[in-house]
Amino acid sequence: MDASSPLSVLLLLSLVTISSLLLFIQKRKKNPQITYPLGFKPYPLVGYLPQYLANRLRTADWFSEMLANAPNNTIVFHRLGGVRKVITANPANVEHILRTHFDNYPKGEMFLTTLHDFLGTGIFNADGKTWQMQRKKASYEFNTKSLRSFIERCVHQEIETRLLPLLQQASATGQVIDLQDVLERFAFDNVCKVSFDLDPGCLDPESEEEAAHGNKTSGFTNTFSKAFRNASSLSAQRFRYAIPRFWKIKKLFDIGSERRLRESISIVHEFADQIIHSRKKEKQTKQDLLSRFVASSDHYSERFLRDIVISFLLAGRETTSSALSWFFWILSSRPEVEAKILDEICSIRAKNRGFGMKGYDFEDLKEMNYLHAAISESMRLYTPVPVFTSQAMEDDILPDGTHVKKGWLVSYNSYAMGRMEANWGKDCLEYRPERWIDADGTFRQENSFKFTAFHAGPRMCLGKEMAYIQMKSIVASVLEHFELEVEGKERCPEKIVATTLRMKDGLSVRVRERNY
Repeated sequence: MDASSPLSVLLLLSLVTISSLLLFIQKRKKNPQITYPLGFKPYPLVGYLPQYLANRLRTADWFSEMLANAPNNTIVFHRLGGVRKVITANPANVEHILRTHFDNYPKGEMFLTTLHDFLGTGIFNADGKTWQMQRKKASYEFNTKSLRSFIERCVHQEIETRLLPLLQQASATGQVIDLQDVLERFAFDNVCKVSFDLDPGCLDPESEEEAAHGNKTSGFTNTFSKAFRNASSLSAQRFRYAIPRFWKIKKLFDIGSERRLRESISIVHEFADQIIHSRKKEKQTKQDLLSRFVASSDHYSERFLRDIVISFLLAGRETTSSALSWFFWILSSRPEVEAKILDEICSIRAKNRGFGMKGYDFEDLKEMNYLHAAISESMRLYTPVPVFTSQAMEDDILPDGTHVKKGWLVSYNSYAMGRMEANWGKDCLEYRPERWIDADGTFRQENSFKFTAFHAGPRMCLGKEMAYIQMKSIVASVLEHFELEVEGKERCPEKIVATTLRMKDGLSVRVRERNY
């Protein structure tokens, strides 16, 4: 049964009506007067449930519309059962939540329990001392030159041996490919190498053929990648139930999506445990993240290491593929932007190493200011992770005057933040990479509490540089060799808000070799 279907709502509505009414009356007496966006006032008992059900297929744009029409771009969202959630697209509020009053806004019990089955106490699903310890260790490793060099090699190898040959074959045969799927498989191969020093071969045609012919190793890694994708999607689905925590009832009876989730998580954990167990027995030190954590301490349990690595796999698989899928869709109808990117690539090639050379090193990528701006502008409008949520430990008042009660959920909506006129001006809905370029042609960093694609404050994404290395390498390599024609580029793809912002039906493209 669909998590947001009217039928699922009716099943439990009779059980919560009386308690919800009492709670609603009590909270109305205690809470300060709230101003609601025009046309978005909540109903007694059910809050915004009718509007949510009517807009459940377009939630990203619906929330963006609500926030754009709200005073100070902030709303108090009422859910069934008296649950309150403050949602904001105001940079001052975001800075307050993520830095100024960071200790008052941890992930919180609701977030941690919802994702615990999949992520355990990994860095993206931890608070307090557990998070601090992981953050300190991971921060040190992400800032080492050796890890950056290892990441560069992994990205370069995947591009040269798999991505470009795949596109070459598509060009030769005239085959239409799903670029979103290709990028997701690329990202999963790459993040497995960086995290485990393991190659699942998701983008390797030979691995797929071996699996089809019974190769157990290839078959199991392929099963792992599919199970990981399902576990990620089904875990995110728990947040989208019209009735909060309805998933717990399904889990209790081991039915529907919760049964599939349990089975997928079991496969993921079994595979990860095997890798970790074997790595702890090895004497040779490798460059991947798992080896670095193992080498730094003998006291980490295998379960603890598994939770850490799965968190990094989740971040690496989902985010860059989402960002690049939307980037290539936007670029398909912006020939002037593509021309500027190609001019920049050709200039760097001619100046540094000349044509005919393969791949790009870190110094090459650093010089690609316009490409950096073009990718950042795409993420402004189609941020990979559209929503971040925390929970208030104590009563508080946000900078815009919004009252927050202890236990309330508090979110900032990155998707909406990129579309607020108050943040980006009257051309906020226009794709314009030049807004990121200074007069001297260099890339201009934006305030991280305004451009929140990589989070901000103490939880700022550690993989930001790694993500840009990967994204810029892919775009430069692909555009240098191929022209991509997106089918139906005049229509915005239907959005799916899961862990990341995905395209429902993928991104169908035709590939042609570029003629110079």
